[in-house]
Parts: sequence; structure tokens; C-alpha cells
Amino acid sequence: MSFKFFLFILPVSVLLAFHSNAQQSWKIVTEELVFKNPPFKECHASTILEPRTGLLMIACFAGTEEGHPDVNIWLTEKARNGKWGKPMIAADGVLSDSVRVPTWNPVLFKSTSGKTFLFYKAGPNPRQWWGMVRSSVDSGKTWSLPNRLPENILGPVKNKPVQLADGTIVSASSTETDDDRWNVHMELSADDGKTWELIPVDDRNPMKVIQPTILQYGGDSLQILCRSNQNRVTEAWSEDGGRTWGNLTKTELPNPNSGIDAVNLKDGTKLLIYNPTESGKEWFNGRAQLAVAVSTDGKKWEQVLKLENGKTEEFSYPAVIEGTDGRVHITYTYDRKNIKHVVLEKSAKSSSAGK
Repeated sequence: MSFKFFLFILPVSVLLAFHSNAQQSWKIVTEELVFKNPPFKECHASTILEPRTGLLMIACFAGTEEGHPDVNIWLTEKARNGKWGKPMIAADGVLSDSVRVPTWNPVLFKSTSGKTFLFYKAGPNPRQWWGMVRSSVDSGKTWSLPNRLPENILGPVKNKPVQLADGTIVSASSTETDDDRWNVHMELSADDGKTWELIPVDDRNPMKVIQPTILQYGGDSLQILCRSNQNRVTEAWSEDGGRTWGNLTKTELPNPNSGIDAVNLKDGTKLLIYNPTESGKEWFNGRAQLAVAVSTDGKKWEQVLKLENGKTEEFSYPAVIEGTDGRVHITYTYDRKNIKHVVLEKSAKSSSAGK
């Protein structure tokens, strides 16, 4: 008995088609501007939360321009398949009848206890600001009075915290100083935000690194991805739930010194929103393009979608969550004039990877 063996060699075009299908597994379901006739000139730095099933909540800072004393924290809500409600001021920087400072970088977060937090900053600039928080026990229907966080605790500086299996809240923060140092650190709370412990992260590293986002892996393994001045996203890892950290190092992901955000999806995928450029190529800070990348291990990333592909505009400071419906919700600054909300889902068949 004899056997014949056949070797099938697939054409390059077929192999490329397979690769293209893998890259095109995500699609945009809906996209919209959040504010209709905004009651402010500029807005920036959005955050998004689903405080209860079917309800979306978005906050941002807005006013005349970033750093102006009239900049407040604005909040709006949307029931599923409904319209965005009238934006309301959720916090301001009024200190007295004669003193007012701008507010900055709101972050919405709901702990496993059911407590909803609105963290934000108040102060004349990022070198002199301080951390503030309001909380709600009814998913944002009512809020506590604003409270200042303890000395040296800023709260999450841009991106949402994560909560570990033992209940510990891990909040990623950073500082900018008058001597032009940028350092990241973590803030841990074991009592649902009542008290906090500050944990440094490679604070002798010479790179300028701020605004971490946190990803969780098996056991107590955590990864932070950070904005930097290195034209690359930087990273550090912890294997003990954020209590100690390895060195900050550069990844291969481009970063034009602009904010990023990432999320752990229920299927184990890590999804990152970022500006896939280097500083100065499209604009003075390269924020005209915005992209989605995915990974399974946090080391190898694949860009799967372009959200924006501009030239001189600013599409920046993304925030991302996975909804209870399994879809991915993203918000970001839309040329400083509005906040854009985009909903993604995995596509059952290939679709356009760009727009």
C-alpha cells in the first residue's frame, strides 16, 4: 500500500485575508455627541459609568477653557435607547465669596458595596491641585457634600480604579511638580474609600510618566499602562495586588504625551484606547487620531479599529467600560467642543477596520 502526501500552499492574498479578518473583529454600533447645544465653550476629560443596568452616566470638566476658574464638573445621564439628559453641575471650585479655582479630571467608579464615587481635582493647576470626592448610595440619584481627600491622596488622577477579590480598591494616580517631575503612584483602600494608603511606583525613574490605567490578570497580578513624554506608552507590573511594583519601562505602543484608558473584558481580552501617534506628527501633540487595540497578555497589542483619523483636530482623553450588555462604551474629548460616545461590539463577520 502506498500513500501520497499533498502539500497545499495558500496564496499570500488568502493569508492576508485571514489576517485582515482577525484584525476586523470589532465594529462600531453607534456613535454620538453627548451634548446638544452645550452650556459651555469647551469640555475635556470625560469619565463613564453604568451605575445600574441600562443607565449610563458621563462626567467631564467644562467651562470657558481648561484652567479657567469657571470650569466645573458637569454630569449627564442616559437611559438605554433614550436621550442624554440635561447636563448638570456636579461640582465646582468655589472656595469662598471671593476665591474660585478650576476643577479637573472627574472619575466615576462604583464599588462592590454599591457605593458610587465621583472623584475630581480642584486647584489652580495640576501642580497645585488637591483631591475631592462626592459619593452616592443610590446610584447617583443623590450625592453627598464634596469632601477633600486626605493630605497627599489625590484620588484616581484620570482613569477608573479596580477592585480586587478581597475588596481592596486600587486607584491609579500621579503627580506633577514645579521642578518638572512626573511620577505615578497607587492609592489603596481596604475599607471602601474611607481611608487610603499611598504606594510609590518606581519614583526614581527619569521618565515623565502620569495618568495610569490598570489591568488585572490572574491571581494578584496587575499591570499599569501610562501616558509619558517618551513617545511610547509605559508600563509597570505588580504581582501582589498593587502593594509593590516593578520598574517602569517603555512598550511598543505609540503615545504623543496624551491620556489613555483600558479595560478588562469579561472574556479575558484587554482593550486599550489610545492615540496611535508620536508627538508632533499630526498636531503639536499628535492627538488627531484615536484607536482601539486588544491584547490577551498585556505585552503584545493589536490595533483593531480607528475611532478617529483626523489631521489637526483633538480626539483625546478616552474613558472605556464594558456594559452589562457586553458592549464596549467609550467616551472621549471631541475637539474640546463636545464629548463623543461610541459603542463597540465584536463583529460576527469581517467589517471595515477603519472609518
